[in-house]
Parts: sequence; C-alpha cells; structure tokens
Amino acid sequence: MDFTQVTIYTTALGVDIVTATLMQLGINGFEIEDAGDFEAFLADTQPHWDYVDESLMRLKDAETNIKIYLPVNEQGAQQLAAVKDTLNTLKDGDTGHTLGRLEAELTNVREEDWANNWKQYFKPFEVGNKFVIKPSWEEYNNQTDRVILEIDPSSSFGTGTHHTTQLCIEQLEQYVKEGSLVLDMGCGSGILSVAALLLGAQRVAAVDIDQNSVKIAQENVAKNGFDMPRFSAVCGNVLEDEALSSLGEQFYDVVVANIVADVIIAMRGLFGRYLKQDGVLICSGIISQRADEVRQTLEQSGFETVSRHEKQDWTALVLQKRQQ
Repeated sequence: MDFTQVTIYTTALGVDIVTATLMQLGINGFEIEDAGDFEAFLADTQPHWDYVDESLMRLKDAETNIKIYLPVNEQGAQQLAAVKDTLNTLKDGDTGHTLGRLEAELTNVREEDWANNWKQYFKPFEVGNKFVIKPSWEEYNNQTDRVILEIDPSSSFGTGTHHTTQLCIEQLEQYVKEGSLVLDMGCGSGILSVAALLLGAQRVAAVDIDQNSVKIAQENVAKNGFDMPRFSAVCGNVLEDEALSSLGEQFYDVVVANIVADVIIAMRGLFGRYLKQDGVLICSGIISQRADEVRQTLEQSGFETVSRHEKQDWTALVLQKRQQ
C-alpha cells in the first residue's frame, strides 16, 4: 500500500497542541522534527558517538514539523480532509501566531520507506523506575538492574517516547503486582501489555479497533517472551461490538486506557464493568486542558480519583470504583 506523507509545519510550542488535535481525529502515529530536540539529541550522544550521519544533521536548522502518514484510499482521503479542516480552525484561533504557519505539504511514499526511515531516531531509553525501552533492531548492553522492554511499533502508536505512554508505564509500575489481571484498552503496539507482563501480571487481555495493531501487539509480546494464555488480543470497538463481552466482567485488577479524552468519556460506562471492585483504572492520552472534564465525567460514573500525574501538557488519571 502507498501512503501520503503529510508534513505539518508548526512550532515547538505547537507540537503538543497539534498532536493532541490529530489524536482526536484518530491519528496516533507521528514523526516530530524539532531543532531543539535535535540539539538535545546531539548533546546526549556526543560522549558516545564520534560521527553523526550527515542525513541527520539537516535537522539542526529544520523548521519544527509533524509528519503523519495516511493510506492512499477512501479512508485516508477522509482523514486528510479532516486534517486540513482542523488546521484551518487552529489557524483561525491562533491570533498570536504561536503555533507557526500550520501549513501542510503532501508527499507520496512507499510503505517500506515509511516503515524504515524513522528508525534512525529511535534509540534505547529509560522509562519510570524499572524499564529500558529498546527498539528490537538496536543492540543494548544493559549494565543496570532495569528490565529491557523490546518494542517494534511498526505502524502502530506506542514507542514509549510519548509522554502519555510514559505516564501509563509509571503507573503500571505502581499498581501491577505478581498475579494481576490486566486489560489494555486501545493497545496500539502492545507496549503497555508487555510492560504489565514484565511486571508480573498473570494475564493481559488487549483490545484495539485496528486489526494491524492487534497483530503488531501480538508480535511485540512474543518478542519479549510471552504468549498464550498469558496474553490475548482481539480487534473490535468496545462501544459497539457485543462480541467483546468475552473480555470478562468485573475480572481485572487493572484497566489501562491510553487513548484520547473524547473516547475515554465515551467509554465511561464500560470501565466499571471490567474492573473488580477494588480494581484500578489508569487513563491517559488526555491533554491537560481537558483533564478536569475527564475526571469529573468519570467521578460522575462511579469512580473516585486516586491521583493525577502530568508530563508537559499531558495528564494521566488513576481512579478506583466507588465503594458501594
């Protein structure tokens, strides 16, 4: 399949706002190029590298941009139209021009180019207190007591570099115990499912609306040494698909949902169905401006907020079912 590469020009301040808006449209995979981030990348790697590939040096003076990839089909055309409308709306409201020019450039790319070009920027890094996230194609000499979580997100969301994913992993460290039963709602690459299994979960069930994400999650779980029956994944929309009732009611110790605010709000009546009475709900993917709205909605749906955690402009909420 061919893809349309959409390059959206913004500013460092605009990255979180634009990516949050794209996630509201169901677009969860991004490449972000920012000169400030590249300077930090050079500073971090300089003690270890004597040479940086010339193709990377172009980023030093690059205008901040976000790249997304849309399939060349009817669905991709609809998403592209929605992206253009959204950018126009953002542009109209950006009276101070803090989000940059918000222009989109289109380029056709082959699937193999998309699948491989971004890998040069994805290096092992630490998350939380226990993990090193390692791309499957990278060598890594682990000289710490951290657990290696190997991931190849392919075309799915979930490298661990996004604040929302890190917030979830940090909370999974707190709440997943030996023998826990975990439900990963919107599993993407499967990174949170893998983290839960490495933390000692007895079983993880995962669900995603995208069939390709289910396949990729299964592959990543296998890369880390787990398989059935400790992990199972199904494709479907939990808001509409009655077949997903097989996930099990009041079964899970932990439910994690790293999605977006609107979807979390829409699913407010489902979380309690899946959780045990003393279970924990971890919600992320919430842009901070909407965190209070999400919290209030969940509290009105039978939950009590345990804690709130933030990174940059993103929020994760930890909640429990209100005692009856």
